Amino acid sequence: MSDAADRDPEFAFELRVCRWAERAWHPDGPRPAFVARQLGTRERRWDTVVVEVDPEAFAARRALSTDGFDSDLLRVVRHAPAEWAWYRDAIPEPDFPWRHVVPAVHRAAGLGLVEKRRGSRNRVEYRRTAPYPDWVERVVAIENKPDLDASAARALADQLEHDVSRALADEVWVATEVTGRRVEPALLEDLPVEVGILGVDGDSAEVLWHPSSLSPDPDDARRRLVLAERAYDRGWRNYVDTMRPDCRHFELDRRGRALVPRCAAKDCYQSQRECAHSCPSFEPEPPAWRMKGWPIEGGPGKGVRRILDARRERARDRAERDSENA
Repeated sequence: MSDAADRDPEFAFELRVCRWAERAWHPDGPRPAFVARQLGTRERRWDTVVVEVDPEAFAARRALSTDGFDSDLLRVVRHAPAEWAWYRDAIPEPDFPWRHVVPAVHRAAGLGLVEKRRGSRNRVEYRRTAPYPDWVERVVAIENKPDLDASAARALADQLEHDVSRALADEVWVATEVTGRRVEPALLEDLPVEVGILGVDGDSAEVLWHPSSLSPDPDDARRRLVLAERAYDRGWRNYVDTMRPDCRHFELDRRGRALVPRCAAKDCYQSQRECAHSCPSFEPEPPAWRMKGWPIEGGPGKGVRRILDARRERARDRAERDSENA
């Protein structure tokens, strides 16, 4: 089945781009990194986010927790002092009441990320168990448009202009399917010159246009770190969290190096929008499937989750290695 016959070709293409980036980032040479998808801020959501990391610092970050930190936990852990201190003396003053910070201190202590105690005047004091490392090198945003025709380029242009002017990411790219023409159509479209263009062909990609390096505002350091923590927590294979892998028709189909969800009932590559609880074709896995070679706690649907989780951990392991081995 080709992407042209898919009901949602952009979703299948997006997963292929994520897999390529996970294996071969950066186009100019290998860089330790991991990949997430459908992340951003209130103003902007990106299809693919690549977080380049310092391998040694990333290893220290993983040692703290295999889960990502939400904004509240990040504030507490990042500013945790080496010695006992009142939390208000350790954490920069937030733009909301201090009383909302205390639950995050208790939560961090419960997870073993910090230690806490009652100090003088019954104040909540805490200290770190390990320093929060400076592990994020760069944040890169990629928009995925397999068919970047004039209409798609016009719709995307304003968003890309916002990305360039806002400069929350260090680089912005557009990934599109190559056509094999002498001059790729993407190069003829009216896109910001600062945006790079990747031509994707199967499991490989080539640079059609190099991006400019942007200069993120230092005041955005916290927002970028929150974004990186969310990327670390989710990865790009978390689509099964909002799909129905426990359906007897759910399959993972190999598209080159990527595993793309496919529906046998509808004979199409799935999307999160279509593979939902409201799907009329949903049929639960037969009980007998869960007893044939699968652990008693679940059938093939549980196996799909384990496979994708294991692949995410292997990608994290690779990001810990040095640049020569990444």
